Amino acid sequence: MGLDIRWPIGLMFTLLGVLLIGYGVVKSAASFSLGININLIWGVVLLVFGVGMLIGAIRGNKKNPPSA
Repeated sequence: MGLDIRWPIGLMFTLLGVLLIGYGVVKSAASFSLGININLIWGVVLLVFGVGMLIGAIRGNKKNPPSA
């Protein structure tokens, strides 16, 4: 079966990470807690996780070519 759950998870987390990074940069004064920009940090975390899932999905497709 050609369904790999890493594709939609990777796309979702990458998109959310990019949006949260953008929000953290634009609204930086409102999103500080104890001097830390929480939105920016968690946006980077989500982006790294999403890109990791996408890389895993790409590598998984190369190792297991679809059989006919």
